Amino acid sequence: MSGKPIEIGILFFPGMTQLDVTGPFEVFARLPNVRMHLLWKSIEPVISDVGLPLLPTTIFADCPDLDVFCIGGGPGLVDFLGDDEVIAFVRDKGGSARYVTSVCAGCLILGAAGLLDGYKSACHWLMSEQLAAFGAIAVNERVVIDRNRISGGGVTAGIDFGFQVASELCGEDVAKKLQLMLEYQPQPPFDITVQNAPPELLSQMRLEAEPWLRKRAAAVQKAAQKLKSNAMTVA
Repeated sequence: MSGKPIEIGILFFPGMTQLDVTGPFEVFARLPNVRMHLLWKSIEPVISDVGLPLLPTTIFADCPDLDVFCIGGGPGLVDFLGDDEVIAFVRDKGGSARYVTSVCAGCLILGAAGLLDGYKSACHWLMSEQLAAFGAIAVNERVVIDRNRISGGGVTAGIDFGFQVASELCGEDVAKKLQLMLEYQPQPPFDITVQNAPPELLSQMRLEAEPWLRKRAAAVQKAAQKLKSNAMTVA
């Protein structure tokens, strides 16, 4: 296929949840005339939250202008919500991309970069309320499209998200063929969702997550305050 390639960049970081981005990567990398860029500060293995080594391909300084900028979530993002180098890169390359996208809690990094103010976004259900700190509107859906912002909910929603982005880039027919090729027809063994789960189970999970949720909420508030202060300085 001739013509300008589709440039897609996915931000890696230590402590990321790999399925947030490897699900979409499996879809994106099969698109026609696409160039994938796995982005980080250095070309050294990045270790996921469960210990899987992942190798970036492109350092920040070598990142081209992107058609799609994507970031996933994971426990490690707490350390990067206040990382000026990461946030500046996300603001630059994410803000100039044709599509600004995220999966799971990756939306919080977009928020910290000032890219979600006034936009609707999906997020993992345990963290969706934290979006408000950045002026974003949390929506409890697998995939949310608001203008050129496309977001997927928690972890596995990244696969649904991947096909939706593929459709936006290359058309529905291409996305359907990919869905068939990858035989994506999920049939989970248990009918359990946030909408139908017993309240006591949801309460138990929130209680178990409370220590790291508190830490993440503090990092979000600090990042939101920095964003606000920077905006006031510029103004």
